[in-house]
Amino acid sequence: METLEWIKIGIGCTFLLCGIAIFFTELFGVFHFKYVLNRMHAAAMGDTLGITSCLIGLMIFSGFNYTTLKILLIIIFLWCASPVSSHVLARLEAATNENLSEHCEIYEDLSVLEQELADRETAEKEEIE
Repeated sequence: METLEWIKIGIGCTFLLCGIAIFFTELFGVFHFKYVLNRMHAAAMGDTLGITSCLIGLMIFSGFNYTTLKILLIIIFLWCASPVSSHVLARLEAATNENLSEHCEIYEDLSVLEQELADRETAEKEEIE
């Protein structure tokens, strides 16, 4: 029985350490990327993966009880809320940024984008053959 406890502690610590490593990677991205959408992507991915990893580690430490169920509900809520809020903020940035063309390509007409994608697919097929 003692061996199972040590395995449980080891797996829980592994998840917690992975979550902390993801958080440090997120911090690096937030402070070193130049454009706001790149920073927001790093923050959103770090929050979603880091918090989930840490909470799974806490679930393993807690065992199977109501606390684990509550932590699972928190994970589900964060997995639903974080991408939605990041998407809303990104759309706001794209709609209000007057210098957006400096950071990315802007397509006024989607047919131009569709044509570029079709040309790229044709070129890839020709390379394969």
